[in-house]
This record gives sequence, structure tokens and C-alpha cells, in this order.
Amino acid sequence: MDQGLIERAARLMAEAKYAVALTGAGHSTPSGIPDFRSPGSGLWTQVNPEEVASIQAFYRDPEAWYAWYHERGTMFLDAQPNPAHRALAELEEMGRLQAVITQNIDNLHQKAGSKKVIELHGNTREAICLRCGDIIPARLLWEGYIQERQAPRCEKCSGMMKPNVILFGEMLPEEALKSAWEEAEKCDLMLVAGTSLEVTPAADLPFMARRREAKLVIVNFQPTRADSYAEVVIHEDVAEVLPKIAEICQKRRSKTF
Repeated sequence: MDQGLIERAARLMAEAKYAVALTGAGHSTPSGIPDFRSPGSGLWTQVNPEEVASIQAFYRDPEAWYAWYHERGTMFLDAQPNPAHRALAELEEMGRLQAVITQNIDNLHQKAGSKKVIELHGNTREAICLRCGDIIPARLLWEGYIQERQAPRCEKCSGMMKPNVILFGEMLPEEALKSAWEEAEKCDLMLVAGTSLEVTPAADLPFMARRREAKLVIVNFQPTRADSYAEVVIHEDVAEVLPKIAEICQKRRSKTF
């Protein structure tokens, strides 16, 4: 691991007036949550997402959809943050990070202590009624499903309940997308962590920030299409790199690099 790159990334974080982070699946794989697109091991290399993870598949056969998804849904509820999540929370606490924009649905940023989290793809801590819009804790949804083994229905209107995640074929939450755009436009540094930048519109955010002359710091195992635009690129594990960046920022909090 290149300590010089880590020092440089920490210096940029310390100098930034308004830094935001963009995170993806690679941020949560150290917590035991599988990603979707890694060659060979990604979930979408094993199944066709249009057949199992689309809103069309959900409506076509809710019972089959729940049978496929329920183990994944309950896995998210019990997952715990890893050092990369805690590092971002620490950076926010010390005033070095203003917001986290995430493509993840696992709630781990919030569990780690991050306060301002923009969830582009929804979340697994809630379930929503597709008829009346009522929202309940997801744990209640899964407890009911495990007991009945039937697609859950809303207790208020008998409408169909769905985990409050964005499936293929659904629009992203308008407010979350608007907030993400605003953060990308006003930041002077974007930390891209654990995302391959293959899924739009999230993948466009670093380029939006760059067009506003923001600096980019990228930490991801695999190369991304934004690497050539970044001031610092570290192809290492986010769970090892981000805590080091946070530690350096903490130690030199009151000093000038």
C-alpha cells in the first residue's frame, strides 16, 4: 500500500472546504454483503437481474420474488459496519466530510454513525405499501413473511408490500437524486469509495463535480472510468485505506500540511 498516496488523499481531505463521498457495493463487501458486478462472483453474473430483481418480476409473481429475495433482505438487517463505514463517520464528525451519497441499500453508513446520508437506491430498513404508501420497519415485513410464507400485504389497505428498495425498472427517488446533484455541484472534493462507476446516474456524479473544478480521490479495487480525472487513485481495500486517511486527518486536525 502506497503511504504517499494515502498521505496525499488525507491532505486533500484536510484542505477541502466541502467534501462529499460517493460509495458503492465495494464499500460493504468487507461487511459480508456480496456485490453485484464483480466478474465471476457478482450476483448479476449468476442470475439475470431483469428476471429476478425488476419491478416487472415483482408484479408478475410476488410469491416467487419473495422466495428469492427474503434471505438477501434479512441479511441486510443483521449486517454490521466495517472500518470503511466508521472512517467516513469519523471524517464527518471532525468536519472533513459533509455528506455521503450511497448506491447501497444496507443502512450501514447510518449504523456507523454517519448523519447526512443520501440513498440513491432506497433502503432495506423499511417496507412500503404500493397502494397507500404506508411505511413499516422491514423487520416486521420479514417476520410476517417467515411465519406465513406469503407475499406480505398492507394491514391498512391490503395493498402489496415491497421492501423500500429501487428495483430494475423503477425510477430513483426524486428527492435523493436532487440532493445528490446538489452535493456534487457544490463540493470541492469528492471521495469515490468502493464503486466501479458503472451504474448511472450515480456514475455521472464525479464528472459533475469535476466540471465544477472539484478534486477527485478514488479508492476502489478495480479501475474506474474516472481514474484519469482524479488527483489520487488507490486500488486497495476501502476498509484498509479509509481508516488510515481518517487517522491522518485526526492527528493533523489542527495542523497545516
